[in-house]
Amino acid sequence: MSAGAMLMQVNVLFRRHLWMFLDHPSRTIHASCAVFAGHNKWSKVRHVKGPKDMARSRLFQKLSMLIRLAVREGGPNPELNTNLANIIEQCRSKSMPKASIEGAIAGGDKSKSTLQLYEARGPGGSSLLIEILTDNAKRSSQAIRHLMNVHGGQIADGVRHNFEKKGIIVVGTKDQAGNPVSLERALELAIEAGAEDVQEEEDEEEKIMLKFICSVPTLREVREKLDVLGLCSCSASLEFIPTITAQLSDEEMDRASQLIQALGDCEDVIRVYDNIA
Repeated sequence: MSAGAMLMQVNVLFRRHLWMFLDHPSRTIHASCAVFAGHNKWSKVRHVKGPKDMARSRLFQKLSMLIRLAVREGGPNPELNTNLANIIEQCRSKSMPKASIEGAIAGGDKSKSTLQLYEARGPGGSSLLIEILTDNAKRSSQAIRHLMNVHGGQIADGVRHNFEKKGIIVVGTKDQAGNPVSLERALELAIEAGAEDVQEEEDEEEKIMLKFICSVPTLREVREKLDVLGLCSCSASLEFIPTITAQLSDEEMDRASQLIQALGDCEDVIRVYDNIA
């Protein structure tokens, strides 16, 4: 390609994105390509040695508990209970049977279970957020502190400030018609759907996926719009996204992986978030 042709192509792309920005002056969208697992030591360690998905029955049991808790706090109508609607989206993304979801909603929650968030420091100064659903706070606290002591971590206040809670919609890199979706095209769709950010990342099978990030209240709306726009959403959930990352040595990564796996095996733990790069 000649220099003149290359310059013309650059100008066309610049004008295209300039008009996109002018048409949406109140929204800032970022498109970023995350470091792929093949080039990220932590991703490999976490995928191979890190916590595995809970057994199907155990996962559905905990999701049912979250549904009942949401019903207790905000009522059984997902149209009026945003928290319940978001949990139902998560259940669907995990292929939880419709009958199980409806049963959990109808059952409500008469227990004294509460959702708690523990803040902790892991090996190498990493930050951890540990979601707990328990009816015995003392038991859970003792269990978490014991695991921290064994694996080189400690409970620490202030870690929450290193994370933001966001809505996450994961989609494949092909649309419903089977056409490939580039990161540039994903940026355009993010603007249309109301997302805040788009990232490329590898899943545990090293398959490239697109991750759309949005505010918590708009999770359901953004997912529906992405589906209407022709994307194939694989999952939707609320997650804590790190705003500051920690770089660990290989030894520290191994220790962090062991700690997170042990936490994930704990009966009361719903999920563990980390900021390890």
